Amino acid sequence: MNAYESMYILSPTFGDEEIDGLISKFDELITSNGGEVTKTDRMGRRRLAYEIGDHTEGYYVVLYFNATADIVAELERVYKITDGVVRYLIVRKDK
Repeated sequence: MNAYESMYILSPTFGDEEIDGLISKFDELITSNGGEVTKTDRMGRRRLAYEIGDHTEGYYVVLYFNATADIVAELERVYKITDGVVRYLIVRKDK
C-alpha cells in the first residue's frame, strides 16, 4: 500500500451534518476496502481563488490515507459522481 493525500472542496451550501456525512462516507469507503485513514484535516470554509460554477467559497478537507491503486480509483469515481464535491485532487506521497 502507498501513502496518499487527497484534498477536496465541498459546496458551501451544505450544512454541518451534510459535510460530516460526506467526510464519513469517504473515510468509510477507504477503510471498508482495506485501506487506512491516517488523518482527516478539516480546513473549513475558505474563499476560492477563482469562481467555480456559481461558488466563490468552499469547505476544504484534506485526507491522508494508505491504500492500493484500486481503492484510489474507486475514491476518484465516487468523488466524480457525488453532488456537492466542487473539486478534488489525489496525489501519492513520496516514500
